[in-house]
Amino acid sequence: MSPNYIRSFSEGCLRPPTVIGQFHTLFFGSIRMFFLGVLGFAVYGNEALHFSCDPDKREVNLFCYNQFRPITPQVFWALQLVIVLVPGAFFHLYAACKSIKQEDILQKSSYTGFYIFSVFLRIVLEVVAFWLQIQLFGFKVNVIYMCDVGALDKKFNITRCMVPEHFEKTIFLIAMYTFTVITVILCVAEIFEISCRRLGFLKTQ
Repeated sequence: MSPNYIRSFSEGCLRPPTVIGQFHTLFFGSIRMFFLGVLGFAVYGNEALHFSCDPDKREVNLFCYNQFRPITPQVFWALQLVIVLVPGAFFHLYAACKSIKQEDILQKSSYTGFYIFSVFLRIVLEVVAFWLQIQLFGFKVNVIYMCDVGALDKKFNITRCMVPEHFEKTIFLIAMYTFTVITVILCVAEIFEISCRRLGFLKTQ
């Protein structure tokens, strides 16, 4: 791929054809990623080390932690961010290969339809991620986790485990849910902005 294609692709990703799309890129690329990268590591970075069960043995702690966290929140949210970026990246790669200028995307119906589809796909992926987050993490992190250790041939099948910094994790969960809702609202608003521009209610850039 030539340098011109790379430049067009990067400009498309950073400067979408709509005002709300540009705000979404700023929100998504800076605030959300910073929140996850910096604060997420601070909250969840040492969780496995401080997760303790009764009896406090390494094999029990590891077994119960894997049961408590089938996937770590940082990995899940990082995958969510990457997957949600894919539809827009594909569109801007297509636009770069076809030498489509950003200001022309809202002028031609086929380009506009393709772009709206990429935004709609982002909405679907965010909603699916929202649902998966509920299934995996719920809305609240309890201080006590009841772990089934029957597979370890222990005397008791259920043991109590202490979850470190449960209140901070609950706040972080709510924040990530909020970010998902905000991005979905921005995507819906972007489709509305495109519709208004196509109908002539807003001046096209």
